[in-house]
Amino acid sequence: MSDHGRGAGPDFIEALARGLDVLRSFRPACPSMTLSEIAACTGLARPTVRRILITLEALGYVRAAGRGYSLTPRVLELGMTYVSALNMWEVARPHMEKLVAETNESTSMAQLDGSDVVYVARVAVPKIVTLAVTIGTRFPAPATSLGKVLLAALPPTALPDVLAEPSRSGITARWQPSPEELDVALREVRAKGWALADQDLAPGIRSIATGVRDGDGRVVAAINVTVHAAETSVETLLDAHLPKLLRTAADIGHDWALTASVPVLNT
Repeated sequence: MSDHGRGAGPDFIEALARGLDVLRSFRPACPSMTLSEIAACTGLARPTVRRILITLEALGYVRAAGRGYSLTPRVLELGMTYVSALNMWEVARPHMEKLVAETNESTSMAQLDGSDVVYVARVAVPKIVTLAVTIGTRFPAPATSLGKVLLAALPPTALPDVLAEPSRSGITARWQPSPEELDVALREVRAKGWALADQDLAPGIRSIATGVRDGDGRVVAAINVTVHAAETSVETLLDAHLPKLLRTAADIGHDWALTASVPVLNT
């Protein structure tokens, strides 16, 4: 595993960094891994990986699975603590549920993590789609409507560094834009205030997204409506669903700002 972005100095705890490397080595394609596979994936020595796995198993984050190890549901606590701390799901849920009731289509909320989008909230309808999406799912940002919105909201000086980070999604998107193509696409998103992805990520997946802003007007997340391309045209997505999506994003942002403005009372 790459040491890109690795810290240094006397206050950097290398043992903690190695433990996180081990946790990140588990991917959807390999939910169970042997000690040797983890060592190869992380670049750590087998004795080091063994001690880390013993520690993680004692803490309840991994379990022995046949000849290897797998993550336990307790790992979700790490991500959900982040989501809960932002009060994101509690604020967004009623608005997202209303949007799904009005469109009969799934909606998701995501934030940027490097060059990927990571799903932090979702309300789904039971439809067959090409790629399964759950909380914590990550996709390459440029190929998603959510990602285009979030990338377009970045300061131009920050964009190259973000895109330089390798994707950790494990997905190869259909649309692999050149820097020039992506620049044109993001300029269009900034001008319109929303983004369309027409099967850019995978066949059959069509979506539209817009930003959710905090009380200072900053885009802190993106929300989308996703449809099956064989069932819903781009025209229907834009004419019928986009107005509802824009209203939903504004309502979430409004409630989010109100929640953030409420003083926290010490008890």
